[in-house]
Amino acid sequence: MKNKVFIITGSSGIAAETIKLVLSEGGKVFYIGRDMNRSKAFYDELKTTYFNINYLVGDLTNPVIAKKLVQECMDKYGRIDGLFNVAGISGRKFGDGPVHECTEEGWETTMTANVTTQYRMCREVVKVMLQQACDKDGLRGTILNMSSILGISPEPKFFSTIGYAAAKGAIISMSKSMASKYAKDKIRVNVIAPGLALTRMSARASQNEEIVNFMKKKQPLVEGVMDAKSIAEASCFLLSNKSKVITGEVLKVDAGWSISN
Repeated sequence: MKNKVFIITGSSGIAAETIKLVLSEGGKVFYIGRDMNRSKAFYDELKTTYFNINYLVGDLTNPVIAKKLVQECMDKYGRIDGLFNVAGISGRKFGDGPVHECTEEGWETTMTANVTTQYRMCREVVKVMLQQACDKDGLRGTILNMSSILGISPEPKFFSTIGYAAAKGAIISMSKSMASKYAKDKIRVNVIAPGLALTRMSARASQNEEIVNFMKKKQPLVEGVMDAKSIAEASCFLLSNKSKVITGEVLKVDAGWSISN
């Protein structure tokens, strides 16, 4: 990853842990966060150790922000080697739930925040990657999109949110279509599908005693909720040229979720 340029959407949880790992391996990062204070605090923390780090405060549900983020990254570094689409939401508080209970707002908000934002980022980044020279391994760039194990392996008791599941499934389909289209252009596109990890978005679940006890069997490798760094480590593999011949794949990082009862 040394001297390579990565855009990472998000400034907490899995995004934050991935940013730290990328920087520790000599990469350059441009990230985006919605909250000004949180984004700046994270930047100030990183600047005590690293130098090649920049950020933008913005909400990717705004159609103009993806283009602005990509342009600012290009103005700063002149190239984009990797994009990691992490930012997303749980739409439960907006009305997402089982299909017979899901509201229009819950569906639209969840789909927009999770799928449309990734589509916009992919669109703007691929435009750049198609125009740039290949690296020493013959690649123009790498895209990693965040899905969820819930897009592959449903869990009806505690995690029945139809909008979220549909969004995470759509990300997989979108990514596979992109991977097929751009492999000849030396652009890789993969997906990571985590189980339940400790992040701000998962606070409801990770603080619920009944769910925590359930996760002891559902994620038997850790007997509970995973830490965000475990997801970041797998993400860095897919973002780096260590995975240079992998594209169109969905990597489940779920501590056994998908094969447990």
